[in-house]
Amino acid sequence: MTTTFSRALGRIALAAGTVLAFGLPITALAQDNEFAEPLTELANGKLREIAQNEVIVAAINAQNAVTGAYDQAKIEQLDSQWRAEVGGASKPLIDAMLATDASKWLAQVQEESGGLFTEIFAMDAKGLNVAQSTVTSDYWQGDEDKFTASFGAGVDAVHLGEIEQDESTQTFQSQVSITITDPATGAPIGAITAGVDLSTL
Repeated sequence: MTTTFSRALGRIALAAGTVLAFGLPITALAQDNEFAEPLTELANGKLREIAQNEVIVAAINAQNAVTGAYDQAKIEQLDSQWRAEVGGASKPLIDAMLATDASKWLAQVQEESGGLFTEIFAMDAKGLNVAQSTVTSDYWQGDEDKFTASFGAGVDAVHLGEIEQDESTQTFQSQVSITITDPATGAPIGAITAGVDLSTL
């Protein structure tokens, strides 16, 4: 275990409560720690490269043309269906999502990352999933920081999520999110989030 990683684990342990001793919330830990710099570099480098891939951009533009007319009731209905399918035997919505070229490409990117990425998923302008490397727990991300602090903050926004421990693998990870823009217009069209295994940094 590296010294940097050891120091970070110590800080994570310190932040086990809701608020640190000096008054900063846990979310601040993700923004101001030994991993902030490499995570931001990853966001502005590799993750932006992934986000600008033509298969991702095309998939988001195609979905925006459909979901742009969705109201909140429709969004919540789809999100409820997705959540039910996660633990169910029949998964038509999830299976359809994972079968797209964009999802298959993200799965390949994750597989070839050497353990760097634990998940990658792209969202449209409503915060609805467009493509993903693995199954997410919900379909709509529009009310979460990963979307509101990336797409909602403009074209150059980078959002670093909290440092969390995966109980199954005993690894620490953080989600990194950025806005996706259309290369042809420069306009924001969606967002992408990647889970990053911090031990790889």
